[in-house]
Amino acid sequence: MENRLQALQSLKFYLEKMDHSLFKEWCQLAKAENAWFTEESIRAAIDGIIYLLDEENLRSWLSKYKLTDNPKKIAIIMAGNLPLVGFHDLLCTYISGHASILKFSSKDSRLFPFLIEEIKKTDEKADFTIEIGRLTGFDAVIATGSDNASRYFDYYFGKYPHIIRRNRTSAAILNGNESMEELASLGKDVFQYFGLGCRNVSTLFVPDGFNFTTLLDAWQTFSFVSQHHKYFNNYEYQKAIKLINSEPHLDNGFVLLSENEKLVSPISVVHFQYYHNENDLTEKINSSHEKLQCVVGKNKLCNVEFGKSQLPAIWNYADNVDTMCFLEKV
Repeated sequence: MENRLQALQSLKFYLEKMDHSLFKEWCQLAKAENAWFTEESIRAAIDGIIYLLDEENLRSWLSKYKLTDNPKKIAIIMAGNLPLVGFHDLLCTYISGHASILKFSSKDSRLFPFLIEEIKKTDEKADFTIEIGRLTGFDAVIATGSDNASRYFDYYFGKYPHIIRRNRTSAAILNGNESMEELASLGKDVFQYFGLGCRNVSTLFVPDGFNFTTLLDAWQTFSFVSQHHKYFNNYEYQKAIKLINSEPHLDNGFVLLSENEKLVSPISVVHFQYYHNENDLTEKINSSHEKLQCVVGKNKLCNVEFGKSQLPAIWNYADNVDTMCFLEKV
């Protein structure tokens, strides 16, 4: 384990001290493959990895698990909605002592090889334990994709030990007494990565009579998202649909608020639902449990503070499935 921890700390140091021109080169390669991958998004993803690789947290986290003395090969099929979004699965597999074979998304295949190359500089054995390429000879599968893709994953990989993740989203609970600072922090949960991640807030639960004007004012600092052509195209399209259909909505020039019971909203749209009392709110959250990655806010039903949805701790597992526990039992 120590050599792998050392390699991860070397990676952390490398990312912290990365030359700006090299970072620019990474961004150009990634953006050519996926127009959603801006410099800000890639920087946020790298900062998230640096946060995950805190040595004290790593050791505390690992102390709860038994690392394998019988390595298996784990196929990891990664999503491509956010930069480097599959890193946690790679980290878990690598640090647990297993080997991995990686299948990158066609929308995010340029960045990972740089990280893996850096790991291999410190850990020579990583040449044999981290592979990129065709999925053959594996013993278990970790796959992340859409609800539609998950059906194919179930069909092809159901006979293997597996974790198959589906679409999820996140929500926020507001009580109407939030400060402007808290509402602005919520904007980060909504707009970071343009709302493309499962940890992005796409639905607000608000009390009857909630004042949306204050909320929209607090979000003005995120108007820069409208400068991205793909985001703004989504915004204009969604706005046109709502106007044509005479659908009530609120609009501040770059995001639309719409009352809707669907948890997942289109890019540039945030849904909201009213709750009448605490019991009503509890029922709404509990009934949505299977689709919610996290719930942001100060309510007792929340598990993430405002502004922190995109910065999960290393022990915060996607879909609440303990990846390390799964790897222990493979």
